[in-house]
Amino acid sequence: MDADRPDPDRLLEALREDELAAARGKLKIFFGACAGVGKTYAMLQACRQKQAEGVNLVIGAVETHGRAETAVLLETMPVLPLRKIAYRDRILTEFDLDAALSLKPALIVIDELAHSNVVGSRHQKRWQDADELLAAGIDVYTTLNVQHIESLNDIVGSITGIRVRETVPDRVFDAADEVTLVDLPPDELLIRLAVGKVYLADAAERATRNFFRKGNLIALRELALRRTADRVDAQMQAYRADRAIGSVWQAKERLVVCIGPGQSGEKLVRVTARLAAKLQADWIAVYVETPALQRLPPATRARALSVLKLAEEMGAETATLAGSDAAATLAAYAKSRNAGKLVIGHRLIPGWRRKLLPGLADRLAERAADLDLLLVGIDETAPPADERRVKIGQLDWRGYSAATAIVVATTVVTAGLLSVFELANVVMVFLLAVVGVSIRYGRGPGALAAMLSVLGLDFFFVPPKFSFTVHDTQYFFTFALMLLVALVIGQLAAQLRFEAKIARVRERRAAELAGLAQQLSAALIIEQIVDIAIDRIGTIFHAKSAVLLPDSQDRIREPHEGSDPAALALTDNSVAQWVYDHQQAAGQGTNTLPSASARYLPLKAPIRTRGVLAIQPADTALFDTPEDMRLLDTCAAQIALALERVHFVEVAQDALVQMEGERLRNSLLAAVSHDLRTPLTALVGLADTLSQDDLPLETRKELTLAVGQKAQGIAELVGKLLDMARLQAGAVKLKRDWQSLEEVLGSARRQLESLLARHKVSARLPAELPLCEFDPVLIERVLVNLLENAAKYTPSGSEIVVSATVGDGKLRVTVDDNGPGLPAGREETLFAKFERGESESAQPGVGLGLTICRAIIEAHGGRMHAENRSEGGARFVFTLPLGTPPAVAEAES
Repeated sequence: MDADRPDPDRLLEALREDELAAARGKLKIFFGACAGVGKTYAMLQACRQKQAEGVNLVIGAVETHGRAETAVLLETMPVLPLRKIAYRDRILTEFDLDAALSLKPALIVIDELAHSNVVGSRHQKRWQDADELLAAGIDVYTTLNVQHIESLNDIVGSITGIRVRETVPDRVFDAADEVTLVDLPPDELLIRLAVGKVYLADAAERATRNFFRKGNLIALRELALRRTADRVDAQMQAYRADRAIGSVWQAKERLVVCIGPGQSGEKLVRVTARLAAKLQADWIAVYVETPALQRLPPATRARALSVLKLAEEMGAETATLAGSDAAATLAAYAKSRNAGKLVIGHRLIPGWRRKLLPGLADRLAERAADLDLLLVGIDETAPPADERRVKIGQLDWRGYSAATAIVVATTVVTAGLLSVFELANVVMVFLLAVVGVSIRYGRGPGALAAMLSVLGLDFFFVPPKFSFTVHDTQYFFTFALMLLVALVIGQLAAQLRFEAKIARVRERRAAELAGLAQQLSAALIIEQIVDIAIDRIGTIFHAKSAVLLPDSQDRIREPHEGSDPAALALTDNSVAQWVYDHQQAAGQGTNTLPSASARYLPLKAPIRTRGVLAIQPADTALFDTPEDMRLLDTCAAQIALALERVHFVEVAQDALVQMEGERLRNSLLAAVSHDLRTPLTALVGLADTLSQDDLPLETRKELTLAVGQKAQGIAELVGKLLDMARLQAGAVKLKRDWQSLEEVLGSARRQLESLLARHKVSARLPAELPLCEFDPVLIERVLVNLLENAAKYTPSGSEIVVSATVGDGKLRVTVDDNGPGLPAGREETLFAKFERGESESAQPGVGLGLTICRAIIEAHGGRMHAENRSEGGARFVFTLPLGTPPAVAEAES
């Protein structure tokens, strides 16, 4: 199989990414060290060329800063009018995003990507406007200075003494489809500044004294060049990965130093750090753990891990690799990271030993001719006597004993087979035993089993038997071949065992991380997240842990009550507060407050730090293992993301509650102002009229009746509001009784006798309709509201029909009318509070009647809905559980 063949999965992923990218617009950034280098001018020149090619473009927002040559370029291009926004008694102009989206040109130009929009705009930042334009498939041209990149903002501030507040996230810059560097030497820029081509005279003079000093400009220019080079390097690495290019392209210096188990690790790290500083290169410290190194005593392995920690403190990236061949593993890793130089330790080995056992440098030279090897002279001494004793004491004698026993058992078994099978077949049985020993116990016991198998075969099966004397010289070749095959197979089996062990460890870590992510994704409240985090951290790392969260004043509270009591005693809130404030790890195993009994990690989420994780493992070696620390950091990041997700869910819920409360408030105010204020005003007028002494008696009676009707309407309105409040508060208690629906319906019709006088009301209730258990007062209220609605919203003379049926253990009651029907699509929203069929209606009401009806029916365990009748008109249906009515005793004759 061709090793350079691209991975099919990566190709499919690339195709999916290309499909998504094809739907988005393209972002081109004209990037410079500072203002005045000509970014806007270069951008407009590029736009003129696009315009000449027939591209439909529009100028969304461009700031010329009074430069005449820049303004001239705008004359031939269409300009989108700016949107005017009132802010603090002033009218400010801003880029009109909605107009740009509706116009939808092929290309739009918006200057100054880091610009902060005026309060009242849709987005806070202009780069967010650009992102929405890109999502709509519109290409965007824009400009950006190096000081506005988020990761470089503090560096620029320390150089110039001026901290820029407007920044753009690095991901926006890195995701740009094209970045054009607009560069200008500092001397030329200062000349442009002096002649007024950057700022006006007064501003130019101030800029020369402060920001535009030559040293600042040189430093900013270098930052811009390096940031552009880093972006190009990332693109190159992505290209190599997509096309499975294995060779190293030494476009950027990157060093890899190999740390061994010896005592020269610190020297290698320091030499590489100095070399990387001179070359201005990235560097990676790598420890390759082979099966032989895995059997080293803990003290020796810990020394290598401490060297990795030192390298990380000196600015290196660290990695621990697993492989049976250190040279092959190291070369493959260096190529995958596009590192052109390998730094390894080397000591002089005599010629005959070098040929017999080539060192790492020789093997690397054979395997990776395209890598530069930098050899650092080392003088490795023999390990101390106590380490040798430890290593000997750590030999697994059980494996060697088991190997001996298995060979003996194999010899006994094959002795009985010799009478049936040839000697060649017996040899296969011994080889099988060697493979089994190697897989189960490793290389050493496998090699012992191979030698014992050869000796056993010679002693017990080759004539003359029971003697190591061999008459036939051909058996010497058989023995040698058998020993060689057994050793090779044993070594391969042991290597497979080692790789399987590494794969199991990695699989366990991935499974633990996936389990943590799955559980956290299902958590709905902060307490659940904390409990899950404490449980999983304890399982994964065999450690005591506690999660410390901040209060509203950003002060760390006491650990969550679900934390391990032993861990609670170990936590120090002052250390946790420092970690939370500085967003850096502290405590055991760090350089900050190392005397603390636990390590404290900030729970950093994308928006802000959400808390602190305190952890004390049973084995402090956890803090020295890079893989375990990376796993711990990943777990902390997952916990932080879960905390932030729940936080924003709570924020969204609070916002919804506030919006609903505001809507109810406005509806209530509207109801009070219209349906309460209007009859009150009428009452005042009627009262004034009644106070006149010369009113005829008949007129006085009519006015008195009108006063009563208005007062009755106000009482009904207030009653509905109070009923709704009681129902929502759960203060209404049902007084169930076995009732006849016909009696309750008759009572409701009597209450509305005057209102229903102009309508034909029919009750179609079957004669055998059984009794039903409900609260008669509340169900009467339901029928009153439904009949009242039907009378209000249907013309005079129309028919209202109340019918009932029984089925499936339910009583189904229907109220039909033949009026105009319900608004299409709003059948369900009519049951919401303060919802009316018509937003503007001459009919009085606040839209609570149907809400109260549904609440009453659901309190009885029933359901209620509305629909339009096919023959015209509206239909309201509710059901009630029928239950089993009590038996009625027959009267004695």
